Amino acid sequence: MSSITQTRPASPAHRDASPAVRVDPRGPRFAASLTTLVLAAALLAAPSTLTVVLLAAQTVLFAVGAVAGIGRTPYGWLFRTFVRPRLAAPTELEDAAPPRFAQSVGLGFAVVALAGYLLGADLLGAIATGAALAAAFLNAAFGFCLGCEVYLLLKRLTGRAAVPQ
Repeated sequence: MSSITQTRPASPAHRDASPAVRVDPRGPRFAASLTTLVLAAALLAAPSTLTVVLLAAQTVLFAVGAVAGIGRTPYGWLFRTFVRPRLAAPTELEDAAPPRFAQSVGLGFAVVALAGYLLGADLLGAIATGAALAAAFLNAAFGFCLGCEVYLLLKRLTGRAAVPQ
């Protein structure tokens, strides 16, 4: 999940801290649309070799988004290259940390799904795939990022960021 614009605003109160990366919120929504398609195809083909291949690919995409940041995924590149140039400038940017955390959550579900199918626990694979699909669909269709909401809840409960920035 990605954006065309990533900025690091200066914060006089936190000069020693790493400033937050800001992203165009339409990038993660675009990526969620592609993720929805991949996970739906994996679930429809289950259990099969195609399911395992699609889940493995999506697992790698989630890992890249969680580790390197949402702007470094292939979906992010597609958004920056083909979609973003055709859109008006974003009216606002959002913190990249919540979508990055959401990628980590997606990674967890994808790993469980992949392990389920590889170990013959097809029901477990289907449930984990379905959970990831539901979360991706909520973001794609309604702009509601479930992982982002969990991030914000954890941040409120702990008084700090859920993922180091």
